[in-house]
Amino acid sequence: MIQVLIVDDDPFIRESMKLILELDPELTVVGTCGDGSEAFAHFTGGGTADVVLMDIRMPNVSGVEGTLRIKQQAPDTRILILTTFDDDEYIVEALRNGASGYLLKNIPPDRIVQGIKTVHQGNWLIHPDIARKLTDWIQPASASAPAKETAAKEDPSTRLEAFGVTATEKQVVEKIAEGLSNKEIAQQLFLSEGTVKNYISEILSKLGLRDRTQIAIFYWK
Repeated sequence: MIQVLIVDDDPFIRESMKLILELDPELTVVGTCGDGSEAFAHFTGGGTADVVLMDIRMPNVSGVEGTLRIKQQAPDTRILILTTFDDDEYIVEALRNGASGYLLKNIPPDRIVQGIKTVHQGNWLIHPDIARKLTDWIQPASASAPAKETAAKEDPSTRLEAFGVTATEKQVVEKIAEGLSNKEIAQQLFLSEGTVKNYISEILSKLGLRDRTQIAIFYWK
């Protein structure tokens, strides 16, 4: 059973979303919150959730800040942002803060349910139009400026080599960019899940990134 926390400042949306999600036997709503602060309090108060469905524009504490706080408190929790197309910069900040992707508010209910299941499996969701814009904003933190400038002109494989990424690590990066979970990567590369996790940790260190979403963005930029 996937535990979902709904965060939205509109009480009608919160209750409607709860009814929709609980129609699926694989989902259970563990709570609803009005902003990022309430969502953070859910976790600091001992609550749990596998996936947080997070509105991005809310008073008091936005979904961007709420994402950051929750990921610091509960790093294994997946956060799926609810947004509109004119929220590009908010989306970028939310992804940098650890969100696993985003959904548009006007999509059909079954797409929302599927999106929750997708990020719960360790995959990420991002619209191609936004992916192209992300490359202008998100840069790895550890590389020197000349290295970044040089790497940006290369294809993904060559760019990864500039950061000392090995051949096997590059394969892992490519699979992450395709949206595969750790389990799926392990199966395709004939590795254990533990080994895949170790490779990902090493990749994050070399690229100066925080999570697998940023790895995928780095690959496609």
